[in-house]
Amino acid sequence: MMDEILSAEITAKIIGFQWGWTYSYGDGSNTNEGITFDSFMISEDDLEMGDFRQLAVDNYLVLPINTSIRLIITSNDVIHSWTVPSLGVKCDAMPGRLNSTGFIINRPSTLFGQCSELCGVLHSAMPIGLKAVNIPEYLNFIRSN
Repeated sequence: MMDEILSAEITAKIIGFQWGWTYSYGDGSNTNEGITFDSFMISEDDLEMGDFRQLAVDNYLVLPINTSIRLIITSNDVIHSWTVPSLGVKCDAMPGRLNSTGFIINRPSTLFGQCSELCGVLHSAMPIGLKAVNIPEYLNFIRSN
């Protein structure tokens, strides 16, 4: 119960799969609402100067700072674990089960994590990229998608 945010301002759904993550924004009350996209590791051949090898992703989860955030996490194949150590967040993604966790990010940053459950041969190819931005940047991201 310590991690439960009862009145979250934003809820995002995360689905782990071999070998990436699906992120969804929106409450799902209308099939035309919300944003959904996949996030995969960028291969070494496609890295740009300044990207972190085995951590850079093609699509980052974008969340606002100073906002109570709830994540609902599941998997569609095997057990994964959505982990961002600098946030102190580790939540298992289990098929057929919804786990939730919550937090508030207090400064703009780019955060990285990894799947921390041995989930198969490409387990190391499941990085997590999260961009914490201010509210106007978050709203621009939502409007542009």
